[in-house]
Amino acid sequence: MTVRYFIFLSFRGTSYCGWQVQPASVTVQAVIEEALSTILREKIATTGAGRTDSGVHAKLFCAHFDSNHDDLETRKNLLIRLNRFLPPDIAVHSIKKVKNEAHARYSAISRTYRYYITKNKDPFREDTSWYLPYQLNVESMNKACRILISTSDFTSFSKLHSNAKTNICNVHYADWEDEGDNLIFTIKANRFLRNMVRAIVGTMVEIGRGRLNLDDFEKIIAARDRCKAGKSVPAKGLFLEDIEYPGDIFL
Repeated sequence: MTVRYFIFLSFRGTSYCGWQVQPASVTVQAVIEEALSTILREKIATTGAGRTDSGVHAKLFCAHFDSNHDDLETRKNLLIRLNRFLPPDIAVHSIKKVKNEAHARYSAISRTYRYYITKNKDPFREDTSWYLPYQLNVESMNKACRILISTSDFTSFSKLHSNAKTNICNVHYADWEDEGDNLIFTIKANRFLRNMVRAIVGTMVEIGRGRLNLDDFEKIIAARDRCKAGKSVPAKGLFLEDIEYPGDIFL
């Protein structure tokens, strides 16, 4: 009888073609599965909480896997051995036993993303933020956030030709913070569409620069047309910050 586990990790996405395994590409999932299979001495297949695009980072990511071992949660030095095996840009934080029906993607209650913009060119943040040397009207961008929270259909911010069954999302929180040299956009929702956050940020930057107003923003949402919204911003500024799960799935 196999036992199901959640593995919580973080990664710097610069060198990877996203989370999900792809032919002839280096992905986080492939690296994690190799590490688990080698250390546990059994073939391990993981299922991630979602896909991340090439170059996107995660401060907290979750995947589930099934194992023949029932003691991984308490096995001494397991995390140390995994982290020694893994490259420096991936770190495993915990492995937790869960109910067999628990699912890293479908059991999630919410996900939180942050997008980082730097106002001043910084060579040390080149891979983890978007350098944008323009003055932005953060007040107008936050007014647009309030429109987002009252929105349900995010077709205008969805990647074209996506295989998503629905474009309906419930946004619980959206806000821009101005922290001197940095602008940080935080958004929390029950689910996200492919490219959704990057498309939203790209459109809001146009509002911040005065190229679009709030009426334009509402019309873009109502159009349900990706071609009406702004360009997707670079992946390097995007971080998956948190994933929330119900407590009763953990054993």
